[in-house]
Amino acid sequence: MTLDLLPIGQQARIVAVDWPQLVPEEAQRLKALGLDAGSRVSLAHRGVFGGGDPLAVSIGRMTVALRRVHARAMYVEPV
Repeated sequence: MTLDLLPIGQQARIVAVDWPQLVPEEAQRLKALGLDAGSRVSLAHRGVFGGGDPLAVSIGRMTVALRRVHARAMYVEPV
């Protein structure tokens, strides 16, 4: 399943990221934030406007806002 489909509050581990699907600068920023294979994440909130954008993703003690298109490039498995 992709990160954008994860139920709110469910803990998951990123198993793969489709980096070529993303703009290189955006991919670099996401890697710098720690959103890469092996990272544990959870979906904290979904936006209410524009089809659920942005998503609030918790990683460690951080909460990061992601566009749905970025979350669709991240494959996760619930833990």
